[in-house]
Order: sequence, then structure tokens, then C-alpha cells
Amino acid sequence: MSGALVAQIRVIAALTLRESRMTFGTSHAGYLWAVIQPLLSISVLVAIFYVIGRQSPYGTSLALFFASGVLTLELFNRLSGTLLRAYVANRQLLYYPAIRETDALFARFLLVVLTYLVIFALFFGGLVVLGLAEMPWAPDTMVAAFAATALLGLGVGSVHAMLMRVTPIWAHVETVIGRPLFFLSGVFYIPSQMPPEVVAVLRWNPVLHVIEWMREGYYPHYDSDVFDPFYPLAIALVLLVLGLGSERMTRRWRAA
Repeated sequence: MSGALVAQIRVIAALTLRESRMTFGTSHAGYLWAVIQPLLSISVLVAIFYVIGRQSPYGTSLALFFASGVLTLELFNRLSGTLLRAYVANRQLLYYPAIRETDALFARFLLVVLTYLVIFALFFGGLVVLGLAEMPWAPDTMVAAFAATALLGLGVGSVHAMLMRVTPIWAHVETVIGRPLFFLSGVFYIPSQMPPEVVAVLRWNPVLHVIEWMREGYYPHYDSDVFDPFYPLAIALVLLVLGLGSERMTRRWRAA
């Protein structure tokens, strides 16, 4: 059992390295672009709020407030979009007996999570060094929020990957579903300050909860009336069972 587990870990590690070269190329410029993209998104939001004379919705740093929302949302979106093609893009690898489709899924998941761990560390560390933010109030809470976001992205991505196998049109559906999240997830506002009717709708969005979770970890007195840690975790686990379970149940049928 342990030998098979070690072999599977080695397969996933090798696939992760392969995905890294395919995603970023062999130069550092590709990896640097992955860091620059969220920096541009945050800079645009800061510039817009600065030009129209708006203050940070919470705290004194616009960059910190937007970073806590944009980075968390982008981690989820990147997992959802990347895992979408994990099965259809790696069909040729299944000729190797040691490789399963879920290995490709987990390899892409690991690459995105490790990349965003670096991005989170660079951004929040950079803000502290530049004097634009204090040290996080509860780093362990931030780690929990990051893990919950990754788990939610894995659950959604595993379902997307199965639906993408059924029809390529699902790639367009995933894009349509993902676009409103920027406006519905509390990236540039505090959900608790919205009217009760709006909050009643927003609280169904699990991404909003993980962003609120991240902010409760960074700010010492950020107290969200919307945040419920069990909701995004429950959604993630249900989707994981659905996505990985359907892959497992149809594996023999697809091989026939």
C-alpha cells in the first residue's frame, strides 16, 4: 500500500513539473507574469478609488483591502479555469499505465496552489515592507482561508472537468458563470454594510465567505456578519464527492 502511494506521489510530482513547464515555459518571465497579473488588477482598483476620492472600505490601505479580495478570488478562478481542461488536455498521458486522469487533476491543482502561495507571500510581505499594511492579525486564520479557497476551487474544478468531457461548450459556460463573481464576492466592498435584501442573496456565494475569512485573518477587528466557515467547506466537499465520484464511477465505462 505504501509503495503504491509513493509511486502515485512521484507520478503527480512529475506531472506537476510538466505542467509548470507547459504553463510558464522554461524562462522566469512566464512565472513573473503570473505575479504581475494580480498586481495589475489591484493597481487598477486602487487607481480608480484614488481618482474618485474614495477611501478604503476598511482600514487605511486600499491596496491591502483589494489584495485580500482580488488574490483570494483569483486563486479560486485560476483553479476553476485550469482544472476545467485537466482531463481533456491530458488524454495522451493515459497510454502510460501508471497515470490516472485524477493525477493530472491533482498536478494542476498543486501547481496553482504553490504558485499562489508565492504570490500571497510576495504581495502581503511587500505591503508590510512598503509600510502599506501591518502584519496579519491571525496568520493561522489566513492559512485556513487559503486552504478553504483551494478546496473550494478543487471541488468546482473537478466538476467542471467532468462536464468539459461531456461537451466542450462547458468552457464557455464556466466563463459566463465566473464573470459575475468579481461583483458578487465583496472584492471592493464590505458585504455586511449592504442592505439586508442584498446580503440575503450574496451569502449564497461561497467565494464571498472565503474572502471574508481571509479579511478576518488579516484585520484585527474585522467582524463579518455574513461569514460562515462551514458553508464554503460544505459546498467544496459536496462538489468533490460529485466530481471525483463521477470520475471514478465512469472510469471503467470510458476504458471499454
